[in-house]
Amino acid sequence: MFTMDNTFSQVISDFFAFAFMQRALMAAVLIGILCSVIGVFVVVKGFSFIGAGIAHASFAGVTLGFLLGIHPLFLALLFSLLMVFFVGWATHRGELKLDISVGIFFAFTMALAILFIGLMKQYQAGVYGYLFGDILSVTPSDLWLITGISVFVLTVVGLLYKELQFITFDQEMAEASGLPVTFLYYMLLVLIAMTVVVSLKAVGVILVFALIVTPAAAAYQLVHRLTPMIFISAAIGTGGSIVGLILSYIWDVPSGATIVSLLTLIFFISLWLSPKRRHCRCQE
Repeated sequence: MFTMDNTFSQVISDFFAFAFMQRALMAAVLIGILCSVIGVFVVVKGFSFIGAGIAHASFAGVTLGFLLGIHPLFLALLFSLLMVFFVGWATHRGELKLDISVGIFFAFTMALAILFIGLMKQYQAGVYGYLFGDILSVTPSDLWLITGISVFVLTVVGLLYKELQFITFDQEMAEASGLPVTFLYYMLLVLIAMTVVVSLKAVGVILVFALIVTPAAAAYQLVHRLTPMIFISAAIGTGGSIVGLILSYIWDVPSGATIVSLLTLIFFISLWLSPKRRHCRCQE
C-alpha cells in the first residue's frame, strides 16, 4: 500500500523487488503490444463482436479443462478455433450474417461453461481466475507461453501485413486481385483467437475484449492510416498496461480492472482530441 511514509521511488523499488511483479510487468508489456496490434485489425475490419464471442467461447474450454483435469488453455484454444471456423464457414457460405453466427456460438459456449461449472464436484477457484483475470499469478511457464504466442502472432502479422491490410480495407478488391482472401480471412480469425486465449490468465474473459478493442479504438480517433494506427495503438496498450499495473499495486486494487479503466480514460481523451471529430464539426 502507498502511505504518507512511503516515497514514490520506494514504492517503485518495492514493485520491482518481487519476482511475481516482474513477471506481471513483462506479461503486461507483451499482452499490451499483442492485443493492441491485433485490435487495430479487429476495429477497422468490424470484428469487435467476434472478439467478444471468442473470449466467451474460450471460457467454455477453460471450464471443461478444469472439469476433465486438462490444461485449461489447451481446450480454450480448441473452443476458440472451433468458433472461428464455424463463424467463418457460416459467413462465407452466405447462410448467416456475421453477428448472427457469432451470437449463436456466443450463447451456446456460455451455456456450456455454466453446465461444466455445474458438473464440477468441488469449488474451483482457478476457473474464476480465468474469468476475471489475475496478472499477478502469471508463472514462469505462463510467461514463456505468452512470449511464444506473441512472437508467433506478431511475426505472422509482419509477414502478411500488406495482404491483411488489403483485405481489411477492401476484401472484394483483394479477391479480384488474386489474393487468397479465404485463407487470409481465416488466418486473421485464428490470430485473434490466439491473442484472446494467451491473454486470458492475465486479464480474464471479461476484460480481454476491452484490452483488444480500446487501444485500437483510441488510435483510430487520432490517425487515418493503418501503419501509424498500429504503432499508436501499441504505445497506448503497452503504456496503459504498465501504468495500470503500477497503479493497481500502489492502490491495492485489481490490476486487470485498473488497466482497462485507464485505457478507457485514454480512449475518451483521444475522442476529445480527435482530428476526425473536429473535422466533422467544421463541416456542420
